[in-house]
Amino acid sequence: MVYYNLFSFFFFLFCIPEAELQIAEAVALVDTLQNWTVLDKIIIPTKNPDKKLIFGKGNFQVLTEKIKKLPQVTAVFLNVERISSLTKKELEDAWGVKVFDRYTVVLHIFRCNARTKEAKLQIALAEVPLLRSNLKNEVSQLDQQRGGSRYIMGSGETFMETQYRILKEKELKIRNALEKLRRKRSLLRTQRKKREFPIISVMGYTNCGKTTLIKALTGEAGIQPRDQLFATLDITAHAGYLPSHMAVIYVDTIGFLTDLPHNLVESFSATLEEVVYSDLIVHVRDITHPETILQKATVLSVLKNLNLPSHLLDSMVEVHNKVDLIERYKPTEENALAVSALRGQGLEELKEEIEKKILTVTGKKILTVNINLEGPQLSWLYKEATVQEVEVMPEEGTARVKVIIGNSAFGKYRSLFPNSKIYMP
Repeated sequence: MVYYNLFSFFFFLFCIPEAELQIAEAVALVDTLQNWTVLDKIIIPTKNPDKKLIFGKGNFQVLTEKIKKLPQVTAVFLNVERISSLTKKELEDAWGVKVFDRYTVVLHIFRCNARTKEAKLQIALAEVPLLRSNLKNEVSQLDQQRGGSRYIMGSGETFMETQYRILKEKELKIRNALEKLRRKRSLLRTQRKKREFPIISVMGYTNCGKTTLIKALTGEAGIQPRDQLFATLDITAHAGYLPSHMAVIYVDTIGFLTDLPHNLVESFSATLEEVVYSDLIVHVRDITHPETILQKATVLSVLKNLNLPSHLLDSMVEVHNKVDLIERYKPTEENALAVSALRGQGLEELKEEIEKKILTVTGKKILTVNINLEGPQLSWLYKEATVQEVEVMPEEGTARVKVIIGNSAFGKYRSLFPNSKIYMP
């Protein structure tokens, strides 16, 4: 599929009822793409995008004249979810430039940011409805030119049927490849569960600072946040430590967007699959954004549609990020934590809150055990639990060890070392 990624100028057309509220986000979508520039913008009402003409005659004439007077315009972006292939052709013929809707723009951003095999497959899957729509339009044009459909070399299939079959086979091949990757991810998830590493999914509206926050929490130098929409398309996992030295895994997820086209949500649902298996969700908000409340509602709406376990939604930690940009900011919402991922502000309080929630939801225990220093207990505990303190009593050849330990590991410890004294807090 050919994509147009070298536009020097871009004419931006905003045409939804909530235009004033979302215009900054729509401009940001265009600015995310290299060499795409917003040249002008206009707000006008639209009809049903599924209809052949989505503008009234008067507005259509105004738009046409405006575009014709701007010779540097190379494309028009209609900020509606989808326009039909027939509408797209009519508008392109009238205006003499390429026309994009929200679906094609967001899909192109996804393509530019995809890094892993899975993300690229997800994008290929998301393209299928677009290819199918374009095929219908192309075949319609061919039929008009030839006076009807033609069978291909006596195969009994029309040209359209052949192309649809090829497209269906391509879609099946992509889905099979994605299923193999899902099974592999499931195996890795099982291995993580055996080690009992708590999993923390970091979620939020696109460009809210999720990746920057994970970098601040883990100290992982290799993480490179980018100030743009949909910088993260792939699930990535990063190890970190809580105040008790408990090891956890932070999972970075795809950002959310208001009115993200339905087919794109479906195609990328697998990237949100991991959230179901999390122990905790951290919801990051860009508290400086003028539509931060609307963004929160968007994220919560998507999360509820994922059929997450109720305890995940109930225990969610809400983070108000970028508070360094607001003088003396204090959260107005109960239990929200104010942080600046970039400046390191509020991170210790956040780690403490995460630890408290993790201990509750995972059932991990904090206890002290009395061990024989000549035995293997200490090395076993370092390997299978989180050792917090070791108080050595050399005259007795023993030590008191304070640990955080999971249920499975605790059961193994009692079985392996039945004579070890255990002190509960």
